Amino acid sequence: MNPERFHVTLASAGRPVQQGWWASEATARGKHRDWVGEWGDLPDARVTLTDEETGTTLTTWPETP
Repeated sequence: MNPERFHVTLASAGRPVQQGWWASEATARGKHRDWVGEWGDLPDARVTLTDEETGTTLTTWPETP
């Protein structure tokens, strides 16, 4: 199990503010949800969850049209 597989990034106004990595997708999804609730009011906030192993973006807030 890769301890840094799932990567959550918080950006504000296009700049990274906070990042975290987790081995568990469930844990990373929980952090993604928490960060949206805690930091979603930052200017132009964006929270992204990426699977570093596959390079796939799993979810982004706000959703991209």
